[in-house]
Amino acid sequence: MSLASQINEELKNAMKAKDTVALETLRAIKSAILLAQTESGAKEELSQDEEIKLLQRLAKQRKESARIYSEQGREDLAQPELEQVKIIDKFLPAQLSEEEIKEIISQIIAETGANGIAQMGQVMGEANKRMAGQADGKTISGIVKSLLA
Repeated sequence: MSLASQINEELKNAMKAKDTVALETLRAIKSAILLAQTESGAKEELSQDEEIKLLQRLAKQRKESARIYSEQGREDLAQPELEQVKIIDKFLPAQLSEEEIKEIISQIIAETGANGIAQMGQVMGEANKRMAGQADGKTISGIVKSLLA
């Protein structure tokens, strides 16, 4: 089942349940999908990788908004943003733990023979391919730096 059809199904359920936070979130996801599909030169359907990147971007935007609201003491605005992140996370692949990420990066370093920070780009490229959608790029970068340093 494609992401668009999953979103439509969840949208119907949210309408029936009168869940305003879920409705707002699902409509935002649907809008982002439609925008991506109608961009100049875009295909009719998004690939699974494109869908995952789209969802990750939406989740990251909401996390950043929640962080800013919290810093300004506006928990009343931060809370709905965090609830929206939880809804978006339902459609993303399960996230890897920090230990799992370290293990995968250690394998990549052994395979590539990287021995210093100069080869970080090479390791990051392979790590991003292997863990696409399963780990945050910032987390991957931090672990790669610590293992190569």
